[in-house]
Amino acid sequence: MTDFDYFVVLAEMRTGSNFLESNLNAFDGIECHGEAFNPHFIGYPDRADLLGVSRAQRDEAPERLLGAIKGQSRGIGGFRFFHDHDARMLDIMLDDPRCAKIVLTRNPVDSYVSWKIAQATGQWKLTNIKRRRDSTVRFDAAEFEAHLARLQAFQMVILNRLQTSGQTAFYVGYDDLQSVEVMNGLARYLGCADRLEALDASLKPQNPEPLEDKVENFDEMARALAALDLFDLGRTPNFEPRRGAAVPGFVTAAHAPLVYMPVRGGPEAEVRAWLAALDGVPEDSLPTRLNQGALRRWMRGKPGHRRFTVLRHPVARAHAAFCARILVPGPGCFESIRRTLRKAHHLPIPAEWPDPGYDPAAHRAAFASFLGFLKANLAGQTAIRVDAHWASQAAVIEGMAQFGAPDAILREDEMAAGLVAVARQAGVADPPAPVLAADTGPFALSQIYDAEIERLTRAVYQRDYVTFGFSDWG
Repeated sequence: MTDFDYFVVLAEMRTGSNFLESNLNAFDGIECHGEAFNPHFIGYPDRADLLGVSRAQRDEAPERLLGAIKGQSRGIGGFRFFHDHDARMLDIMLDDPRCAKIVLTRNPVDSYVSWKIAQATGQWKLTNIKRRRDSTVRFDAAEFEAHLARLQAFQMVILNRLQTSGQTAFYVGYDDLQSVEVMNGLARYLGCADRLEALDASLKPQNPEPLEDKVENFDEMARALAALDLFDLGRTPNFEPRRGAAVPGFVTAAHAPLVYMPVRGGPEAEVRAWLAALDGVPEDSLPTRLNQGALRRWMRGKPGHRRFTVLRHPVARAHAAFCARILVPGPGCFESIRRTLRKAHHLPIPAEWPDPGYDPAAHRAAFASFLGFLKANLAGQTAIRVDAHWASQAAVIEGMAQFGAPDAILREDEMAAGLVAVARQAGVADPPAPVLAADTGPFALSQIYDAEIERLTRAVYQRDYVTFGFSDWG
């Protein structure tokens, strides 16, 4: 008995999916029903229905067609599915271990050129070589990069969902389609006992010539492809733990339709004070500690609301976290982390505070050492938690997006104008300007900042610098 109830061929245009389907349908016990969930037709062009399910019925409830494919097919049934097909089906298929996943891939340059030729000739399938239409095409670098990005994004979704659900897929390359042994192996994977002696010969390769014969600006294409960083050599590996949406920390205005989504370590006190001044209420009366349900109800009752957050420059944010949470014992200090950093990581900070010998030079050395710890901490190389006060702001924003991305992401140095603009967008007629944050710590950041501090911070927060476009603090 097969392990599967149905199958899906996860592919794209011009990857050989028609040829694969024709060979699958040659097996006694396998039936592939075309592009069953293509939003522009059902199964095949010019069809009104598939297995008794009309296109309108499918669009209303795609599960109805899936049920027909599982129940009415000759043996195990399936279909071809591309990235732009009915998105409702993607979750259903990828989450279903009874769905056999067949992933068909092709060299992206070949599929792109084939797609361009099919567009130029209007010929998307070839059964008679005498009717073949020929054309050369021009390579468009920007168009190809968009094509490649779509392919990679879809493949990453498939890979991640299979990994997290503990499933696997049968991978087929374009060149594998010419192997009867691979086709028979695929049939075995689907639980079909039938075997082919030879491949289906009804479909013909449409453009068998080498690329240089099909692309008019082949040399230009070669140069463009050479410049593509296909292996993403400039990327920064990210081992930082993913963060959730810290909704209880969000703050709503007392009356104005505004939600502040704080990034810890930023100008939180100043923004909260501004929110209170906006409606003329005490700061401690601002609604907070809301769960997701309560906040969504508040949002539904505040049409036109705006969600916003404020970023702080990575150097200033790391310095604020160091001074407030590590250096100075007392309220707000992470005492246990402070002790561990002193003893296990040899952070050069005084055991007791204040310390008369602690001068700007000592402060700079201690902060530089703290930045070294942060680099290891965010890379998952320490036993200490990645606290929200020094987690990358990119990770914090990603966590927020699990609830709802902020409408406005402001920078602290633009906060005065930015907050006023957000308030006006939300309908506040005459919002006050916020008070800007003062430098914290026993010594101002300006007293210790130099090119080395900037370099060390960039090594920790390269993701934030790239994502948010921060320049040097100085």
